[in-house]
Formats: sequence, structure tokens, C-alpha cells
Amino acid sequence: MPIPLQHAKIRPMLSYSVTEKLSQSFELGPIRPPSEAYSLLIRATRNCPWNRCQFCSVYKGSKFELRPVDEILRDIEAAKAISEGIKAIAWEMGYGNRVRETAAMLSNQPQHGQCLHNVALWLGTGGKSAFLQDSNTLIMRNPELIQVVTFLRKTFPGLNRVTTYGRSHTAARKSLAELKALKDAGLDRIHIGLETGYDPLLAYMEKGCTAKNHIDGGKKVKEAGISLCEYVMPGLGGKKMSKEHALETARVLNEIDPDYIRLRSLHVSPIIPLWTKLQDGDFELQTEDEVVMEIAVFIENLQVTSYFKSDHILNLLMEIEGRMPEDKERCLNIIDKYLSLPEEERLNFKVGRRVGLYNSLADLNDSYKHVHVEQAVNRLKAKGSDVEEAVLSLKNSFI
Repeated sequence: MPIPLQHAKIRPMLSYSVTEKLSQSFELGPIRPPSEAYSLLIRATRNCPWNRCQFCSVYKGSKFELRPVDEILRDIEAAKAISEGIKAIAWEMGYGNRVRETAAMLSNQPQHGQCLHNVALWLGTGGKSAFLQDSNTLIMRNPELIQVVTFLRKTFPGLNRVTTYGRSHTAARKSLAELKALKDAGLDRIHIGLETGYDPLLAYMEKGCTAKNHIDGGKKVKEAGISLCEYVMPGLGGKKMSKEHALETARVLNEIDPDYIRLRSLHVSPIIPLWTKLQDGDFELQTEDEVVMEIAVFIENLQVTSYFKSDHILNLLMEIEGRMPEDKERCLNIIDKYLSLPEEERLNFKVGRRVGLYNSLADLNDSYKHVHVEQAVNRLKAKGSDVEEAVLSLKNSFI
């Protein structure tokens, strides 16, 4: 059993140089994609250069800034120092090259700070990927972004993946030569929030791009040899534009054929601009079942070779996953299985998912969990609560 770092017997073992390395810090942004949960995080830009999307709350009230390259490089050096400090602790504790044990111990001790936690989590899970924050690092001038990626690769030669967020509009404005240069420098993947391919909905949500931007930018990224992950937002069309949202998003993605398609369902809370439109009656939310049916229409119309994932905590059916087109039928069968459940069972599953007891439809067969969820549903009904509204409000606990 590893001895906690703060344990009295360990403190004398740590040299001044090790302590100094562990005390280094670097700037961290607020978010990263779910698939980058164990990546080393390096903040290349601050906030969002567009920052008008009606469905997003993350950067509202914050000014976009391009960080000086020297500042970013110093952050990379700080992350390197922390990683060396963790490796030194491993030796001093008798683990030798087995860094993961020490890293896992440190990552579970948040009192040591976010930077140490991030590096420890990264090392403890293999230390193979890095993600450049914030929302649109692709907007950096190409020579400067190349300098950052090159230095990151040189500093951490064991990395097998360097990724970042980008906007379709920005990717479309980059030349193919610029994107290829980024690929050659070591940028492996770009995550793009497509959200929808339906132009009226893009305009309504003030996304700042068009379906053509999505297609042009996405195809150019793919042609440059960079892996492309596109994010789709089920429910974004509300009741008025659901069908068009599903069909046009599928059409746009069929033209792009990205490497990955990931779902992240809409959630409207008082802190996002769309909340005002919801309160005014201009936007009407779909029920969870309606969103599931929308996803079925979307999948039915996909003609891609992408890997499809429903890996966001807000998604109801996270087990929908597979390579298209081979796994399309299996994904649709999961949706059919859910929609064919009796109404009470669907309600049980929705409540179970939103309180964190259920991860997949198979959990309905767990009698212990099922009874507890059923009791919760009955309590809501006894209070006269609208259970469907309660299910939606439970999403807040997932944010």
C-alpha cells in the first residue's frame, strides 16, 4: 500500500529539488472533451474567440486572448518539471520505474493542486496524450501553433497523440498547406463542435458558421491527414426543428465522413442565453424520448465510415456505439429496445440514469437498483410532481 505523500516519514525523503519541481504550476482552461479526460492539458489560448453560441455557458463574460508563445512554452516546461518530480518520488519510495503507483496516489490528493493533479492523472494512465486548450486553438497563427506543438513533442517524446479544439469556420479559412504543416509538426486530431448541419438552426443558435463551413473545414482537416472528431448535439432543434436537425446533420456528416462522431445532448440551464428563449416560449424542449427518436432518425440517415460514440454524461443511452456502417443496425436496435419498453419502465430508466444508478439498459435487470428507482418515482408522483420535468431537472446534477 503506497504511503501518502504528506506522511511524516516521506517528507524527509524528498529533496529540495523534488519539492521545487512539484511546486511548479501552469495555466489550465475550464474544459476538455470527454475523450481527453486523461490527457496532459496545456492552455494555448484563453476562452472563445466567437463566444455567442446560445447553448453554451462556458466562456460567457470572458475575453478571448492569444497567449504569448513564450508563456505557453514555460507552461510546458512546468508540466515537465512536475512529471520529473513525480518520477523522482517513485524512486525515493522504492517503486523504481513504476511511476503509475505514485501518480495514482497523487492524483487522488487534490490538496496538492490542479496542476499536480493533472500531471499525476496523465502519468498514472500512461502519459501518452496531450490536449491544447481552450475553445479554438486552431485560430493561432500557424507558425506559432507549430512552434508550440513542436516544443510539446520535443519535451514529451513519448506522446502518441496531440489534439485540440477548433471551429469549422476557422478550419475552412486555413489553407490545406497550413493544416498539413500542423500535421507534420505533430498535431494528430482536431475536435470540432458541429452541433447541427441545418442552416436555419445554426443561425438561430448563433453558431457563427454555415453547413458549407462545416463541410469545407471538415473535409480540409481530413485531407490534411489530421484525425477529425465532430460533435453533434441531439435536442438542439427543439420541437420545431428536430427533424430537419437530424436529417441535415446527417447529410453534412456524410459529406465530411469524419473519423469520429460523438453525441453530447442539449441541456438548457439559467446560465446560458438559450434559457431566455425557452422562458419566452420561442424555444420548446423535447422530451427525452423525443430526443432518442431524433437520434434514431439521425443514425438511419448516416452514410459514413466514422466511429460513433455516445460518451457524454448527459446522453440518455450511452451504450450506442460502434463503427459505421457495420454497427448501425446494432445501434438502432438499442434505441428500438428502449422505445419498446413499457412507459413505466422507460420512466424508471430515465430516473435511474439521472440519479446515477443506471449506465445501460441492462441495469434495469438489477432488481436492487430497479426497486430503489421505482420507490423514487413513486415518491415524486405522491408529491404531485411532473416526473418528466423532474427527470430534466436531474440533469443539473450531471453538469
